[in-house]
Amino acid sequence: MNGQLTGNCEANFQIGVLLATYCEAQNIERLINDIQELGLDAQILVIDDSSPDKTSEIVKTLQKKYSNIILFIRPEKSGLGTAITDGFRIFLSLKYVPKFVITMDADYSHNPKDIPSLLSHMLKEDGLVIGSRYCKGGKIEGWPIGRRLLSRTANILARSFVGLKLEDCTSGFRCYSSEFLKMAIGSLNCTTFEIQIETAKQAHLKGFGIEETPVLFVNRKRGKSKLSFTEVSGYFLYIFKTILA
Repeated sequence: MNGQLTGNCEANFQIGVLLATYCEAQNIERLINDIQELGLDAQILVIDDSSPDKTSEIVKTLQKKYSNIILFIRPEKSGLGTAITDGFRIFLSLKYVPKFVITMDADYSHNPKDIPSLLSHMLKEDGLVIGSRYCKGGKIEGWPIGRRLLSRTANILARSFVGLKLEDCTSGFRCYSSEFLKMAIGSLNCTTFEIQIETAKQAHLKGFGIEETPVLFVNRKRGKSKLSFTEVSGYFLYIFKTILA
């Protein structure tokens, strides 16, 4: 795990919020301020892949204002899956490990005001709560038809071949229990967004409960989408490997 870590790693927080960023200078300050306004007992960890738009410089400035922000700058863009697993490892290595870890997009696709809802649905035996676009009450706003079809296909494949009985297997807006992460971290090897399938699969295999709660997913309004051909092909390759396993 190569990179530069800054911030107060000695404080005791019940909640960790993980933000994986690449070129989110247009969104990151407002997002962090909105999370702070929730008044949660939370530590925010930003994993930035050396964004050329200087996202990390904005976060460094916010660290002077807020004492609960950790910044980990990686030397290059290395994939969402590795950013999330690096974030898990950092939270698990802290002196005081948070009880829960929230993952969410940094582009306002996920509304920070929904974080309390994810936390409230975490039951004692659960390892994972998913902010679901497809369970009853969940919605998507602003996606073109092609993106909707791709998402639906990805979820159908995950349910059919990975055996996940979930409405939304690919949502990245999630709450994880640290107890689950401690057991699962050694089994997480995905580099791209198939990490969402792998974590749900590991929760199922290790006997942890999985809950879904409805959320509104809004297509990003500022900045460019990070979903690339490599991300999509990596996901379908993961499903193919699962079928053959």
